[in-house]
Amino acid sequence: MNAVVGTHDLLLVTLDTLRYDVAADLMARGRIPNLQRALPGGHWEKRHTPGNFTYAAHAAMLAGFLPTPVTSGPHPRLFAAAFPGSETTAPGTWVFDAADLPTGLAAAGYHTVCIGGVGFFNKLTPLGSALPGLFAESHWSPSFGVTSPTSLEEQIACASRTVAGLPADRRLFLFVNVSALHQPNWFHHSGADRGDTVESHGAALEYVDRHIGELFALMSSRRRCFAIVTSDHGTAYGEDGHVGHRLGHEVVWTVPYGEFVLEQGSWK
Repeated sequence: MNAVVGTHDLLLVTLDTLRYDVAADLMARGRIPNLQRALPGGHWEKRHTPGNFTYAAHAAMLAGFLPTPVTSGPHPRLFAAAFPGSETTAPGTWVFDAADLPTGLAAAGYHTVCIGGVGFFNKLTPLGSALPGLFAESHWSPSFGVTSPTSLEEQIACASRTVAGLPADRRLFLFVNVSALHQPNWFHHSGADRGDTVESHGAALEYVDRHIGELFALMSSRRRCFAIVTSDHGTAYGEDGHVGHRLGHEVVWTVPYGEFVLEQGSWK
């Protein structure tokens, strides 16, 4: 990452609440072609989240603790705050002298932008302002939120306006929290009737895939872009009697992850 930071734009996309099993199944069936094109080998990497609900997972990830590979470690990190005794800071890790990644990247000359999705990014309360407050620029509106059937389209339109207003030589770190997978998601499934299910969860991912190529095209329009696409946590739809997240179940802890470089002009 020491060769990436300072030369590439950076994109972090969290597909909020996306389950690994649903993501892997749709990938295997060819139902999410844009993500399949982007991910190395056309496959998700299976990882464990650092937190079982949005705030906890994002507080960790925005401090450099991305989801961890399920194989035995230690696993070197891409980004790490300076911390004596860290066993996951390696020679290839980009180390920043700050408490969070956006602040560290800002000190390295990046313009940092948050486009929020779920309620922890809505800036309507002190708690909803905490994570967006790490960024130099942040955006949220109800049209980006969990009840909007066109949330990702609206978020990408916002990102387009931000990129258009940025000097060409200014490096960009863009963070997008995609809300479409989070409950309620029944309106993404044609056969649903106000009931969220694993099937409507999958339909929401297919909706995301139909539009995420536009985000990749935008972020590769200026220069090479290093991208991370991951879930922050999964969610339960009745497994072992559990519904939702903020609980310790396999469908919550296990998340899909991918990192890749978007070559300049490679997405049209």
